Amino acid sequence: MESLLITMKDKTIDYVLRTTWLAVTKMYNEEASKFDSTMATGFALLSIDPEKGTPSTAMGPKMGMEATSLSRTLKSMEARGLIERRPNPEDGRGVLIFLTDFGKKKRAYSKEKVLTFNEAIRNNATEEQLQHFYEVAEIINNMISNKNIYNQKENSL
Repeated sequence: MESLLITMKDKTIDYVLRTTWLAVTKMYNEEASKFDSTMATGFALLSIDPEKGTPSTAMGPKMGMEATSLSRTLKSMEARGLIERRPNPEDGRGVLIFLTDFGKKKRAYSKEKVLTFNEAIRNNATEEQLQHFYEVAEIINNMISNKNIYNQKENSL
């Protein structure tokens, strides 16, 4: 453990975040490929309310995806019979995304994989370590959302 801490101290926070997220993405994509799917599809399935559906406009921000990537993912999901689009009765211009029965089965599978990942991490990290992880992640997110990292005046030059 000591040697791991020394090497991690030599890395930038950005590097650790990126490489860890890339490893998680690769792991989920490898698992999803066993079932002819992708991590993006699994994430989208988990972002759709299984009973009430979800407005398509709410999914991008919820998932942190750009509109074009989300549109491509939703088209693929619709072609595979995982979702269906229905007009939003409360907003005639909007569309609600609903899971099909097949989509609900795949959603349950995706949820199981996420919970397995979480359980494995919880079984290998202390509560204190997890608490620190969440605290640092919150600091990073707050600093970014409040634009506290790069001075806005510098960006306008």
